[in-house]
Amino acid sequence: MLSLIEKILFVLLTVASVYLAYNRFRLMFAAINRGQDRLYFTPFAKRLLTGLSVLFTQKTVFKKRPLLSFFHALIAWAFILYFLVNIGDVLTGFIADFHFLGQGAVARWYHLFTDIFSVAAIIGMLVFIVRRFVIRSVELNIRDNVLLNEGAQAKIRRDSLIVGLFILAHIGFRFLGESFALARDGSDSWQPLASAVAVMWSGMSPPTLNVMLHISWWLALGLILAFIPYFPSSKHAHLFMGPLNFMTRPERSAAGTMQRLDFEAEDAEQFGVARPEHLDKTQLLDAFACIMCNRCQDVCPAYQTGKELSPSALEINKRLFLNQNLKIFAEGAETEAAMTDIILSPSALWACTSCAACVEVCPVGNEPMLDILNIRRDKVLMESDFPKELQGAYNGMERNQNPWNMNEDRLAWAKSDPELTVKTVDENPDFDVLYWVGCAGAFETKGQRIARAFAKILNKADVNFAVLGNKESCTGDSARRSGNEYLFTMMAEQNVELLNSVKPKKIVTTCPHCLHTIKNEYPQFGGNYEVVHHTEYIRQLQEQGALKESKSDQKITYHDPCYLGRHNKEYEAPRSVLASSGQIVEMARHGADSFCCGAGGGQMWKEEENGTEAVRRERYREGAATQADVMATACPFCMIMMTDAKNETEGRLEVRDIAEIIADRV
Repeated sequence: MLSLIEKILFVLLTVASVYLAYNRFRLMFAAINRGQDRLYFTPFAKRLLTGLSVLFTQKTVFKKRPLLSFFHALIAWAFILYFLVNIGDVLTGFIADFHFLGQGAVARWYHLFTDIFSVAAIIGMLVFIVRRFVIRSVELNIRDNVLLNEGAQAKIRRDSLIVGLFILAHIGFRFLGESFALARDGSDSWQPLASAVAVMWSGMSPPTLNVMLHISWWLALGLILAFIPYFPSSKHAHLFMGPLNFMTRPERSAAGTMQRLDFEAEDAEQFGVARPEHLDKTQLLDAFACIMCNRCQDVCPAYQTGKELSPSALEINKRLFLNQNLKIFAEGAETEAAMTDIILSPSALWACTSCAACVEVCPVGNEPMLDILNIRRDKVLMESDFPKELQGAYNGMERNQNPWNMNEDRLAWAKSDPELTVKTVDENPDFDVLYWVGCAGAFETKGQRIARAFAKILNKADVNFAVLGNKESCTGDSARRSGNEYLFTMMAEQNVELLNSVKPKKIVTTCPHCLHTIKNEYPQFGGNYEVVHHTEYIRQLQEQGALKESKSDQKITYHDPCYLGRHNKEYEAPRSVLASSGQIVEMARHGADSFCCGAGGGQMWKEEENGTEAVRRERYREGAATQADVMATACPFCMIMMTDAKNETEGRLEVRDIAEIIADRV
């Protein structure tokens, strides 16, 4: 089809296009390579399969917005198919009388899929263009109180328009080219849609149709050559960077598991993230993978209650900063911009509850929560710049091994009930289960209720258990999530040494924060234990017939704790336990979509950042809307926050831990 001059021109344009794109990709990966840690490629086969699975199934996109996700998937699948289509079209243009994939069954199915997905992609792209530029969906906006790179909204809209028009034009001209060919050669039942359009050209002569086909070929493939150099800088790069992100990020035992800092390293000069080059490689890759879809801010409890934090804005700011400074950053120049100047505001930094909702929902595997927690490390360890209220919790953990800073008997909760039998590991060294009570269970009134209720259940089931008593100390969860890694390290090392000396067969805890820390983060310090949440253990006792319970007709709505649910993927055990005690009525947001109570990430020990509403009250009202009798919690922090919200709103919905509910039934 092409003349010799056209073939030469096409080859030259292809070389130029690929060269420009290569240079951009080279700088992008050089920029990513400036990060700390590494990208993980082993085991390669397993990781490659993960990346390909994300790319071809689009399963991570379907987590939210099902209808829009369907249209997005149509575009993605068409774009994947068009890699093959474009190769075939180039060969057809260069080789006379060439039939890509032959003329048999394979070719027929290829034509059918191309015909259908071409139109599907055009429809999908039109939906997104209308959504952004006509309807102007509020989901695509970021509030004015959130730090956003100057001109970011305009840049996002311009990039979206360029990408959208390119996809429409590239696929559209290729589809038109097929219709011209069918008008010339006759309709094809395996290309029903293009054949329908071909009827419109029935009055054209074969020479005219050849010219139109020729022009369509050049427009379709010429647009590809024009777009390829722009592609790395565009949001459309997520098509590859997203699967690559899933493929290369560290294996985490649970969402949000943080890596240990080496305070003994001789060359250690920086702890935490102060500037972009201090981020891990996978966190820099996050920026290039971001779709800018704002799904993360839709589920962020801080953003949804009017705070300055938007996980989406964090990634967008990171991406724009890297794009604007790509060459000098890739070449190793030190940046002077602080993360709290260019990525997020100080208030946004301290608004994060570490609930992992942003990590759970992100379709390209971004982890903005970890960026925030690592920036906090810098603020605390390098600058001593943190909310003043946290100092009290730090002092308490350091001096009295608990953030309440109480110097009292950690077994007072048990001694207050003479009917309970609770022995320490010294009194019962041959225990089967170690009950890790936690600081809330030891010192906070509502937490003590939970501890007594669970101990009652253990007594009723004749479980051979013991507690550490006054040997127990805080796990350090709040210290680590709020940035005080040095204090966390001290507490972790101390606790691991104690636990290793006790050698527990199984640890059960009523606090998901203790569960997460001991189970997922203490292995970094040489502590490897079987750790289960009390709802999991109660379910085991129920299944073994060790508990005899009476049924109730009360309606119960269950609040999923973030550190039990999203962080550790336990959703069924609490519901299974509650099913024996009443009728479960789910809140609008539950399971993996559950809304945070507002206490995580060190928020328990500080004033909530300014916003339009407190996170706890937003969640409590959602529970009250179910018209349930009881809100069941499975975390002492959640119980404290929900009880506070009940009192603040003068609500009627009672708040009780699952252990209390079951203890009343046995």
